[in-house]
Amino acid sequence: MGVPRAERRRRTEARILDAARVLFAELGYERATIRGVARRAEVDPALVMQYFGSKQELFQQAVRMTPPADGELDAEGAVEHVLGSLTMKLGELPQGSLAMMRSMLTHPEAAASARQVLSRQIDRLAEAMPGDDARLRAALMTLTMLGITVGHQLLEIDELRGVPQEELARLLRPSLRALTGQEVS
Repeated sequence: MGVPRAERRRRTEARILDAARVLFAELGYERATIRGVARRAEVDPALVMQYFGSKQELFQQAVRMTPPADGELDAEGAVEHVLGSLTMKLGELPQGSLAMMRSMLTHPEAAASARQVLSRQIDRLAEAMPGDDARLRAALMTLTMLGITVGHQLLEIDELRGVPQEELARLLRPSLRALTGQEVS
């Protein structure tokens, strides 16, 4: 028996999204095209438009990230959560993440998507910290990690690329703890 229609549609949509992630990551929003995505996904460009409606909607879907699992964090847990993300930030990032980073400074849609993702991360960290300025401190933690990711993944800064994750974590831990309001040792 053949594959059900709904399953074929889901597979085609996934193939289009995978192709879009690769092209947006390689080329950025401005240079990636619907035709290029369709060619890479081996579908007709009209099908891409039928599924997603516009290049903007395709981009939004391609860079959408699933939020981290909810759970209670305390201040120390927040620091370790942020440092734990170094493995991903210094390793091979998902194509959607690379696409968003390449495009977030040049395209309003990408910037809006990045703000939403970063805002959720900031909210989660801020909940773990005391004080009226917890959201500001959480934003500083989040953007420190974003800077490290951009420096490593896009700018390929030699000083970041050759350093083991454990060494970066050792150097970052005191400043991240200070931002949570913990005593720095």
